[in-house]
Amino acid sequence: MRILTCDLGALKPTTESRPVFTARFSTGYNLSAMSSRSPFTLGISTLLGIAGLGMGLLTCPSMVNASDDLHIEITKKGLGKEVVITQGAREWFMLIDVTPENSVVLRQEKEHGMYLVDESETHDRPMATDEVDAAITDYVNSVKTRATKE
Repeated sequence: MRILTCDLGALKPTTESRPVFTARFSTGYNLSAMSSRSPFTLGISTLLGIAGLGMGLLTCPSMVNASDDLHIEITKKGLGKEVVITQGAREWFMLIDVTPENSVVLRQEKEHGMYLVDESETHDRPMATDEVDAAITDYVNSVKTRATKE
């Protein structure tokens, strides 16, 4: 057992008796003393945590296969849509922006941050919702076909 003492009287001159501060520190770390939970609850929580981590690692796809798979994300942008497809260091992007006056279609393809394709086309009329959906579907299918050939 260690005892720490500190003389506070030296800090401020006084005629009163000197107060002494003492504290006792344990020599080891005890989890149950540091936690407000019961030892049973701590044990169950630990077992459930380990089991959850194990299940997560078993169901997680391997990093080798993750780079070969296409990740497709389609979002609605106003009256149009946007699709971003990634596979490792490659990225395909298509945006269809529909306004009451016209439609603009942007297509980009990048590999390692360098643009391989960067093109746009403007249509003098707004595209209908089914036309936007068909264009996005065709683009996704063409990327899938090209990605599997390479």
